[in-house]
Amino acid sequence: MNRIKSITTNKVCCPVAIGLSLLLALVGCTESPTGEAKPVVNWQERATRIPEDSLQAGATYLSVYSQIYSQSEHRTFNLTVTVSLRNTNTADTVYIQSVDYYDTSGEAIRKYIRQPVFIAPMETVEIVIAEDDLQGGTGGNFYFDWLTPAGSQPPYFEAVMISTYGSQGLSFSTQGHPVGTPRKHP
Repeated sequence: MNRIKSITTNKVCCPVAIGLSLLLALVGCTESPTGEAKPVVNWQERATRIPEDSLQAGATYLSVYSQIYSQSEHRTFNLTVTVSLRNTNTADTVYIQSVDYYDTSGEAIRKYIRQPVFIAPMETVEIVIAEDDLQGGTGGNFYFDWLTPAGSQPPYFEAVMISTYGSQGLSFSTQGHPVGTPRKHP
């Protein structure tokens, strides 16, 4: 008799458990209604005045890919991009003066900051470009102007591109390259 009761309970519990699992999966997989990059960080809250101390200035270039070619130049594969701005210093703050995003043809897409922002010691700040935001194309670029206290490490810039389709996944990363002195900022 206990065995019959157990089987009946499983017939009721199993569909309920499956239904709850599906509901949780659907809720966790919502997409953005627009193709715009979603703010992972509030840049206005990070705005700061540049200290009067002696600072070293630099600029870094970072390549990113919203799309890559697949099979031919007529077929592309869309990617989500995560851009990381990292302060590798354990004691010094890094100051970022500009974060500019350009498309494949070199046209400016977005300016992420309007005034200098800080990145605290050992902190990482991220920018996410949604998979359906194709403005950067197959050769998007970021350009960063930055300041660090004399003797400190420069910030480290990296991008991770990823996409999944069915049971297949694709991911790769790029690293920033120093490009000399920064552009003039007021």
